[in-house]
Amino acid sequence: MPRRSPGHRTTSRKKQHVDITLTKDVRFRGKTTGLERLEFVHNALPELNLDEIDTGTRFLGKELSLPLMVSCMTGGYSGALAINRDLAAVCESARIALGVGSQRQALEESQFHRTFSIVRESAPTIPIVGNIGAAEVARMKDPSAALRLADLIGADAFAVHLNPLQEFLQPEGNPAFRGVLGGIAMLVRSLPIPLIVKEIGAGLSPDVIRRLLDAGVRIIDVAGAGGTSWAGVEALRRSDPGIAWRFWDWGIPTAIALAEAAALRSEGVQMTLIASGGIVSGLDVARCIALGGDMVASARPLLDALHRGGKKGLRSLIEEWSNEVRGAMFLTGSARIADLRSAKLVTYPTHDSR
Repeated sequence: MPRRSPGHRTTSRKKQHVDITLTKDVRFRGKTTGLERLEFVHNALPELNLDEIDTGTRFLGKELSLPLMVSCMTGGYSGALAINRDLAAVCESARIALGVGSQRQALEESQFHRTFSIVRESAPTIPIVGNIGAAEVARMKDPSAALRLADLIGADAFAVHLNPLQEFLQPEGNPAFRGVLGGIAMLVRSLPIPLIVKEIGAGLSPDVIRRLLDAGVRIIDVAGAGGTSWAGVEALRRSDPGIAWRFWDWGIPTAIALAEAAALRSEGVQMTLIASGGIVSGLDVARCIALGGDMVASARPLLDALHRGGKKGLRSLIEEWSNEVRGAMFLTGSARIADLRSAKLVTYPTHDSR
């Protein structure tokens, strides 16, 4: 049997990840994001008209209709071309941001480069974010590889995803994380576009965020626990899922990770905070803004909407979320996204508003 190339193995894994997230229940089982316990204090005298509300924001130097990004999805195998083309087209028309999935496969071979480059062809004006894993960054001696990946999609920013749990659990994983922070600092200094650092569903602690800030990172995506469990995804990929099953619910819930990250601003830190991890509604988007997020990102629910209903289904879901954000703003007297950041949240432990 001919030996398979690293690129071929990465391609197969990426397709498996998408297929599993679309067909299996890979949500956290014993843990939630914590967002469902938070409610806005109702303002019966908002003193504004619904048509006065502006949900727009600015991200990576571009105007958006909503503080929302379709988060790092896919690319690197044949079926990803249509997915990324349609995601990008809908994001462009909706005026929201888009992140591509890990571009590791594009480093290993060129066969599926267009599954990534198609996003800029289909979305010429919105913010596009590139993506590579921490283990790859640890091995970078210079920024040339990251520059090639950013150029491939005309990226406005480049994300490094920290995924030690996933690399630990993947049969073919690469849990070699010594040197990641130095690689990140090198990219911050060397790239002509901003660097984003994110988790992928296990959350970032205040200690990790401080270390990233010290390295020069100024855009942080907390990517907390409570949505898609990548330990769960890997459990379903393994022939012996035992250890992965036991880590299914590992991580810092999104609401906690976001609140603790936002609290660091009291130390005088200037940063852009992206909230992701289990975002399933426009009310979740609004809650995250009120908790201190500047942007909110979501992946699986939006990919599922595209899978089930095509571009029309995805557009419909984004419009639904937008209307929910607008409703939350109206009912808290928030005319602008900046006003929503001051809206009061309270905890109702016995009520699930979803």
